[in-house]
Amino acid sequence: MDTGSAQDPLLSEQRAYYSALAPDYPDHLLGLPGGTELTEALDAFRPAGSILELACGPGTWTPRLLRHADHVTAVDASPEMLALAASRVPDGAPVRFVEADLFAWEPDRRYDVVFMGCWLSHVPAGRFRSFWSLVAAALAPRGRVFFVDDRHRNPEELVEGPASSTIQRRTPDGTAYRIVKIPYEPAELERRLRELGWDITVTPTAGPLFWGAGTRAGECR
Repeated sequence: MDTGSAQDPLLSEQRAYYSALAPDYPDHLLGLPGGTELTEALDAFRPAGSILELACGPGTWTPRLLRHADHVTAVDASPEMLALAASRVPDGAPVRFVEADLFAWEPDRRYDVVFMGCWLSHVPAGRFRSFWSLVAAALAPRGRVFFVDDRHRNPEELVEGPASSTIQRRTPDGTAYRIVKIPYEPAELERRLRELGWDITVTPTAGPLFWGAGTRAGECR
């Protein structure tokens, strides 16, 4: 298991960026080209049972998961984002919010589904394998995975060049932060996951978005 991101300046800066951005978070993902395809794909997947939502952010997906789930555990490193997510679910909803660094956190139980909304592209390439070990540790036997993400990066963000996975983004007050943003091509991501023992199909939308759904290799869906 990786040590926490507190020892990684880039990941610490990434966490600080999302905490600072929380009051002005541009939560328009589902309005982008392909956004409707993502919600339809999630409904078709039907994430039933116990759900672990990694990097829940402002709760874009948490209410949608509750349409199908018996219970959701939503984890995020930013208390500001968790507060936004909590405000989006009704009182008494079967949700547990957990503030934790995902690069140091370990699950305290196993889940029927692990869900990630626009998080995988923020996982450094060097932590890709260990992150998916965390996902495997969190899944119950025959557990399933569903994720959504995008590969969009603005030219002005590419301060270290297009080959770098480190970009720069600014909060509305102009403060600059470095974060990780890997522009995965769906076919390449699917191949990498198969190399790690996952049977996950990654499907592109008509726009920059994509989703992935599947299980560990050899397990029935």
